[in-house]
Amino acid sequence: MSVIAPLRRPADPGRPPGPDPDPDRRLLARARRRITFQVAGAFSVVLALVGVLVWCAMVHSQGTAALRDLTVTAARSPVAYPPPCVWLYELRADGTIAASPGAPAELPVRSSLNHVAGGGESKETVEVTVAGQEYLVHTRRRGDTVVQAALDLRYQVSERQRLLHTLIGAEVAGLLAALVVGHVVSRRAIAPLGEALARQRRFAADVSHELRTPLTRLNTRAQLLSRRLRGGTDPILLIDEVDHLVTGTRQLGEVVEDLLRSAQFQQLRRPFGPVDLAVLAAEAVAAESPRAAARGVDLQVRCDGPGDHVVRGVESALRRVVSALLDNALGHTGPGGHIRVRLSGEPGVVLLTVEDDGVGLDPGDAERLFGRFEGTGFGLGLALVREVVEGHHGTITADGRPGEGATFTVRLPAHAPGPAVEPRPEPAWKP
Repeated sequence: MSVIAPLRRPADPGRPPGPDPDPDRRLLARARRRITFQVAGAFSVVLALVGVLVWCAMVHSQGTAALRDLTVTAARSPVAYPPPCVWLYELRADGTIAASPGAPAELPVRSSLNHVAGGGESKETVEVTVAGQEYLVHTRRRGDTVVQAALDLRYQVSERQRLLHTLIGAEVAGLLAALVVGHVVSRRAIAPLGEALARQRRFAADVSHELRTPLTRLNTRAQLLSRRLRGGTDPILLIDEVDHLVTGTRQLGEVVEDLLRSAQFQQLRRPFGPVDLAVLAAEAVAAESPRAAARGVDLQVRCDGPGDHVVRGVESALRRVVSALLDNALGHTGPGGHIRVRLSGEPGVVLLTVEDDGVGLDPGDAERLFGRFEGTGFGLGLALVREVVEGHHGTITADGRPGEGATFTVRLPAHAPGPAVEPRPEPAWKP
């Protein structure tokens, strides 16, 4: 059975925060921040452009309205009764200036009056600041006199300031809202990438595990065959070993084919067919016998009860279930130990039991063995075994005691004649 893999220890609250050791998570975090700032920047630029347009539209509207009012006032309004916030000055023929009641003493603008009165342009508009106050001044001829209308711009300036403050507040609020929206958008945009990276890491881990056991078997059998050939054994007597080697390479080819198909993201679900677990168990025991003998472990297979042990499933996937359980037991059974593979049956159910007298396990931690443990690699094979077994509508359990060995029991529905059925949806990389 598997060595009990410790769960990932929680972060030490006294440990100073540091960079995330996972490069993929750092990459995703940087991508999220980048997208957040890009979205926020784009929103801010749009808001700023809208604000500039609103500001320009207001300034233009104020200027157009003020010039229109001053033009009409200078052309028609009497000097003594000008509109609100407008003052009139009249340059008479004798050189005197008549002003509206309450007109600012700093006005009129003499240069504009003299310019129009001296035969220059018939009208002139300027914006001046006098005594810290801004005025829009329009000068034109009215009959034999020259009239100058001055508009106090303090209210227009006040409106512009209020609009500017409103636009700045809207820009700040929009920036904060854009950061929130950008954060949400970035998380949704990066989620597929995070899932793809997680799938990639999971696929790489699964590939390494799926290939390790058959490669170990082939290497062990090839070494044994090499030693026997060098020892002078008659090649005719080694035909059985060569046949096992050929079978092992064929099974390895099946695994590689499945992995290649999964790398292309092809759906690997196949129709279930009858599979004899007893045959698979016998083949797996025969394939692992050289490695077990090299380690001094007694490996046996036994079928209990009458009848066959046929289930409905995918042969290549169930073969890897048996191989993974045997590899798991061999990895944790010392020299002189025993491993028993037993096939038995219950009404409608076939049981495959792999029992060893190795290091054992704590029953309370049995369920953890079927989880994936990042970084350590422990439990990965059993996690794959559970996925395949559950995909075949079966269950797998573990039991044992520390130092007294462990027992893994797989329960699968027995084969019943009928039309082929589709397997339960599994990960895309599983057959």
